[in-house]
This record gives sequence, structure tokens and C-alpha cells, in this order.
Amino acid sequence: MDRAEKKQCVESLAGVFKQAKVVVVAHYSGLNVAKMQELRKQMRAAGAKVQITKNRLVKIAVQGTEAASISALMQGPTLIAYSDDPVAAPKVAVAFAKEHDKLVILGGTMGAVALSVDAVRSLATLPSLDELRATLIGLIQAPATKLARVSAAPATKLARVVAAYAEKGGATSTSP
Repeated sequence: MDRAEKKQCVESLAGVFKQAKVVVVAHYSGLNVAKMQELRKQMRAAGAKVQITKNRLVKIAVQGTEAASISALMQGPTLIAYSDDPVAAPKVAVAFAKEHDKLVILGGTMGAVALSVDAVRSLATLPSLDELRATLIGLIQAPATKLARVSAAPATKLARVVAAYAEKGGATSTSP
């Protein structure tokens, strides 16, 4: 990489650190190309991205951003996973690390908050933004559904009472 390419890379990374809601840092030593492609595919499906860059360039890029706390984690063969959804990147990274012991999560950052390994794992257990939206929509729609059931219930109960009375009346009229 020449100086211009490095400058371009640092600017690109600085943009990532300013825009991303969460950044996860992990060691990937020992993962082959096929496993890395699988990780990238899973991240892409969740709305997150994975990037392998030079540690020195990441350290330069995080200066002056809220993600400056990850500078200490950038040692050895590291990758960064980031997303706009605060749960997407940690969820995929933790799930992938459970299946493949070669991916070791080191920590991360969410805004100005530094995340430990345990914090990244706890973020991974939270529902994603899409799941939260679906739950919220379900809660909003539930009262309307219950109202429809309640308003239809008296007519149903009345029909059952009339049917039962008719059966009882029919039974008494046929008996001697």
C-alpha cells in the first residue's frame, strides 16, 4: 500500500467509526478463506459488515472518534465487525465464535462506551431492531384484535343460548 492508499483507507475507516452504532473487534487467526466468506455472508445477511485492516491504520482512524477505546484491542490478526443495528454485528459474531473456536472476540465499542467480551455477548442476546419493531407492532395490533373478539362474543354467546334453549324446548315438546 502506498501513502495515498493508506490515507484513503484511514478516511474510509474513520467514516465507518463515526457512522456505525456498534463495532466488534475479534482475532481471526486460523480461520481459512471459506470460513471467512461464511462469516462475511452471515454478517451481510444480518445487515452488518466485516473488515480486515492493518491495526496501525485502525488506530489512526479511531483518533478523534467515539470508538477510540478499541485502539488498545488492535494487536495481532484482528478484524472489525460493525453495523448500524446495535445488536446485529455482536449477534452474528458471538454465534459464529460459538461454532468456530478460531474466532475470538476481544471486545468492541458502542458509541463512546467501550464493550468488554461479556458486554458483547450480552448485546448478542438482545432482540434486533426488526424483532423489536415486530413486537411493538404486535402490541399495537393486539388491542384491536381483542376489541373485535369482545364485540363479536356477545352475538356468539346469544346464538349459543338460543340454540341451547331450542334444543331444550325441542326435547320438552317431544317428550310425553
